[in-house]
Amino acid sequence: MRSGGQTQPTGQAPQGTSGLAPNIASLLCYICSPITGIIFLLIEKENRDVIFHAWQSVAFGVAYIAVIILLEVLAAIMGLVASVLGIIVGFFVPIVMIAAFIVWVVCLVKAYQGERWMIPVIGDFAAKKAQVS
Repeated sequence: MRSGGQTQPTGQAPQGTSGLAPNIASLLCYICSPITGIIFLLIEKENRDVIFHAWQSVAFGVAYIAVIILLEVLAAIMGLVASVLGIIVGFFVPIVMIAAFIVWVVCLVKAYQGERWMIPVIGDFAAKKAQVS
């Protein structure tokens, strides 16, 4: 006979306010960064690990977008000065995209494994925000 209260199945982590297992919620924070990170910041109030991953996702997504825009604008300006300079600066855009993709995949894997893998600088910011929230 079941009691009226809810219990967690053996071997599973407790759910947060999102209703998902923490590792799944943490992984989902990165799926469409920074949008899903913002969504989890709004719905998750209890689990500090999910909040950390949400903050890191938001910071990573915003930083990535800002760097790509900055490189594109810089490439355009340098292209006006000398076309070779624009090509050289523009060459860094795909390099940044590949590096960001690798970091994104590592974040997905580590979040699913339940680890707090910290991106340099961004991870420190996320850890501070997760403690304050």
